[in-house]
Amino acid sequence: MATTPEGYAVYTAEVVSADGPCHAGHRVGDRLSLSCYDSGGLCGFFYHDLFPSLSVIQFGGKYPWSAPGELRARCPDPAVNLTLVIRPRG
Repeated sequence: MATTPEGYAVYTAEVVSADGPCHAGHRVGDRLSLSCYDSGGLCGFFYHDLFPSLSVIQFGGKYPWSAPGELRARCPDPAVNLTLVIRPRG
C-alpha cells in the first residue's frame, strides 16, 4: 500500500453535500484521509478527476478562489453532485 512520504501534507476530505445517493457509498459527513500518494478510500472515478487539483495544493500551489491549502471538489456524476471540502489534516 502506498504511503505519503514524510514531509508531505495529508489532507482531510469531508463530504459536505450530495443531491443523490452515491454509488460508491459516500455520505454527507464522511471524512477521508488522502494525499497524492493515497486515495484514502475515495471512489476511483472521483479521485481520478480530483488528482490534478489535489497535486496543486499537495506541492504548495493554491487557487485564488479557495482558502490557502483548501480545495472544494464535485463528484463527476452530475446526478449525485457530491461535494468534498479538502483541508490539511491537523
